[in-house]
Amino acid sequence: MTGLAELIPELAVVVLAAGLSIILHEVAHGWVAYRLGDPTAKLAGRLTLNPLAHIDPVGTLLVPGLLLLLATVTKAPIILFGWARPVPINPLYFRRPYRDLMLVGLAGPLLNLSLAGLGLAAWQPLSRSSQPLPELLGLFLAALILINLILAFYNLIPIPPLDGSRVLAYFLPPRGRMLLHRLEPFGLFLALGVLFLLWQSKLLERLLEPLLRFLGLGP
Repeated sequence: MTGLAELIPELAVVVLAAGLSIILHEVAHGWVAYRLGDPTAKLAGRLTLNPLAHIDPVGTLLVPGLLLLLATVTKAPIILFGWARPVPINPLYFRRPYRDLMLVGLAGPLLNLSLAGLGLAAWQPLSRSSQPLPELLGLFLAALILINLILAFYNLIPIPPLDGSRVLAYFLPPRGRMLLHRLEPFGLFLALGVLFLLWQSKLLERLLEPLLRFLGLGP
């Protein structure tokens, strides 16, 4: 129990970075949709940073909590993942639905890349300072950078329900768009399958290895 108690501040910092990144990702979708004429997210109260408005009982609480408990008990390298409640979008408000859906889809990953950039911009001068970087602040910035890069690139994979599917749909002919629509009922399984393949192949680990070394988190 002592070891777990010592981990609580670190877990809290990582959860804070993850929660901020996921919430801002969803708010970015809703804000761009609102700017393009769709008030659905605003009317639903989703253009807010209040985490209670974005919590999905299963994706935000149950799944990450069970995975975290399993990783703590078994000491196994388990990917922690989850999701917030998707921001409601109504494309009937859009003047150019496929183009506007693409812009809405891109808003989340671009926001995540911006947060990762801000984290790096803060990390560099602080890490070079003569004063040692406070451990929890360093962990927060490292988590902010890594989580946002992973969120951005994972969400750009062009399969539903990920944001990349909206980008792909804009460039596809009508028959290709129909195929994407038919895949939507299986989207969650496809997304989890891709996540599992990335973990099994260690591709994500290899891609992030230079950054992890730069942040002092790798071998």
